Parts: sequence; structure tokens; C-alpha cells
Amino acid sequence: MTAVAVSAKRILTTSERAARRRQRILGIAYLLAAAVIVVYFALPQAAGTDSRLVLHLPPTAVQMPDLVVPSAATLYVLALVAAFAGAVQLTRGFGARWALVLALVAVAFVFAFLVWVAAGQSMSLTGLLQTTVQRAVPIVFGALSGILCERAGVINIAIEGMLLSGAFTAAVVGSMTGDVWLGMIAATITGGLLALLLAVLSIRYLVDQIVGGFVINILVVGLTSFLSVRVLQQNPGLNTPPRLSAIPIPLLADIPILGPILFRHNIFVYALYILVIVIFVGLFYTRWGLRVRAVGEHPKAADTVGINVNFVRYRNVILGGLVAGFGGAFFTLGAGVGFEREMTAGRGFIGLAAMIFGGWNPLGAAGAGLIFGLADAIQARTSILAIPIPSEFLLMLPYIVTIIVVAGLVGRVRAPAADGQPYKKE
Repeated sequence: MTAVAVSAKRILTTSERAARRRQRILGIAYLLAAAVIVVYFALPQAAGTDSRLVLHLPPTAVQMPDLVVPSAATLYVLALVAAFAGAVQLTRGFGARWALVLALVAVAFVFAFLVWVAAGQSMSLTGLLQTTVQRAVPIVFGALSGILCERAGVINIAIEGMLLSGAFTAAVVGSMTGDVWLGMIAATITGGLLALLLAVLSIRYLVDQIVGGFVINILVVGLTSFLSVRVLQQNPGLNTPPRLSAIPIPLLADIPILGPILFRHNIFVYALYILVIVIFVGLFYTRWGLRVRAVGEHPKAADTVGINVNFVRYRNVILGGLVAGFGGAFFTLGAGVGFEREMTAGRGFIGLAAMIFGGWNPLGAAGAGLIFGLADAIQARTSILAIPIPSEFLLMLPYIVTIIVVAGLVGRVRAPAADGQPYKKE
């Protein structure tokens, strides 16, 4: 009894030390954010400089006035917010509200950056947020693919390859037929076939799931690069896919600010809205979802109550591949551009980071995808403005955010207990 009590006390002490360490790290990070805002953003501002953030995006029925703020004063206020949060975090912490405070400081820092960028000029805030949604689309599709697979206990590192193969197939089929719908269907099937290959390797032949996923990624990168050079470059007609036009949703698209951001997109964005809700409801409010989560948490227990573990895993991995293949079509059909070698640029891996950041929850993954999409949109928008940051650093921004988010969440989220573990029926 005494040994159990001592062990429990030791575990509690270790947990407290980890919590205090995270508290100090967050507090120092908030203070550093405040220092950056003051030193690099606020101090260089000339007196009387204003920042203009455009809030309307034509065509729209309601013209919102621009948000004009004094640059230096606004930056000092935002720095004060971050410094206050850092001081409180270091002294007593925010307890269970740490995530809310982290989000507040992150918003303050991003807004400070935008005020700094728009100092003495104007920048479309609504356009930036609209681009954020667009840039987040393939990331969230990748995250949803990972959730479907990993909730059933199979790690899917091959999301990058599924997105890339979907983009290639959609471009070729869309170009040959002139039909975007056939291109989408072909991309979806391609992703499903690659997922079937991953499932066979991982479930039947018990190949290490991470190794199997990387093999598929290497296969897709090599094959699409070869075909792009040997086939598409010599036959340009096979790489001129049609583009899906934006479909403004009546009434909703005319809502000030939110309308252009959320309801003036093409079919991929609206399909993503529906898919996030369907997967969330399916996983947490249906018998299908209960079976999937049981297989991902404790496959042996699921097997004892009559659930076919391997069948559930096969089904979910293939569903994840279908989602990733459809998301890959966004790169070509959604943007109306031809296929380029490795054009997904690591969005599948960023989707995995969004899945982890979102706690293997579709709604959380969608929110995380928007964060990564915002980083991508900022580098795309600011690269055309005259700001004293090398373009190479701006291109690094989405990946730097990915590293910070994943590194900062180690120990705070829990994967499904049987994730990555092969199951052998006894």
C-alpha cells in the first residue's frame, strides 16, 4: 500500500514538473512575442503612420469601410497584451484556459504583423482570409484522410502521395475529357487504389506502416515526375485541365466580411464543409464511428464482441484514400492549372500535423488547417508587398509554423491507443 502511494506521489510530482515547465515555456514565448512586436514592428514606425486594412471584397452588396488604425499605437497595445499574458503565465499560469490564451496571443501577434505590413499602405484583410480558406483546403482534406485511417489504428504517411496522385490524375483526365467531374472521380479512385495498397501492406503483410507509407510516397513522386517529363511536357494538351469557377451561395455570399470569406468558393470548399461535419458526426454519434474508435483503441476487445477488426481497418484506410485523392484534385481542377512536379509541396505532411494539432477530431483538424492556411496565405500575400523580409523566409513560413505547432503539442494530445499496431487474430 505504501509503495503504491509513493508511486502515485512520484507520478503526480512528475506531472506537476512538466506542467510548470510548459508554463514557463509559454510565458517566455509570450514575452518574446511582445519584444518582437515592439523592437521589429513598433519602433521603426514613423510618427503619424496609419495602417489601412480593407474589409470589403468586390463584388459585394454591402461596402464595409476600411479599418484604419495608427500603426505605432496599435502595435504597442498588442505588445502590451502579449507581455501581460506572458507575465501572468510565468507567475501563476492560466490553468485549463491556457489554449484560449495561446490563441489570443497568436491572434495578437498575427494582427501586429499585418498592421506592420500595411503601415503606410493598404492590405485586404478580407482577401487574406479568403485566401486562407482556399490554402487550407488540401491540408484539411489530408487531415481528414489521416483521421479516418488512424482512428481505426492505421498510420497513413502516404497522404502526400495520395494528394499528388490525385492532382496528376485529375489534370490528365480533366484535360482529355474536358469534364471536371470525371477528373474528380478519377482522382478519387486513384487515391483509393493507393490506400488499398497501403492497407494490404500494413494489414495483411504486416509491413511497418510508416515504411509502407513512405514507399508509396516515393513511388508516386517518382512516377508522376517521370510521366510529367516524358508525357505531359511533350503533349501539352494532356495538361490543360478545366477550372471550376467559384459559386457564390445566394444571400450568404452577401454577408459583410464573412460572405466573401466562407461562401464565395468553388465546389471543393463546400464539399469540405460537408465532409468535416459528416465525418465528425459519423465518428462520434453513430454505431459505425463507435466501432471504428473501438478498433483504434482496443482491437482485441473489439474482436471479442464480434467486430471484424481487419475489415474495419481496410474500409477506413480506403475511405481515407478516397478523401485524399479528391483533395488532390483541388491542386489542378480547383486552381485551373496544369500539373507540376511535386506541386503538393508537403501539404500531406502538414495535413498530418493538423490532424495531431486537432486531436484526431475533424473539427479540431479543420481549425488547425486554417492556421496553416493562414501562414501560407500570409507568405503569398506579403511576398508581393515591399516589406524588408527575404522571400525565402516567407516561403519557409508555413513549414516553420508546422514545426512550432507539432513541437509545442508533444505530450498534450493522445493518439488512438492502437495507432500503428498491427492486429493478429488469435
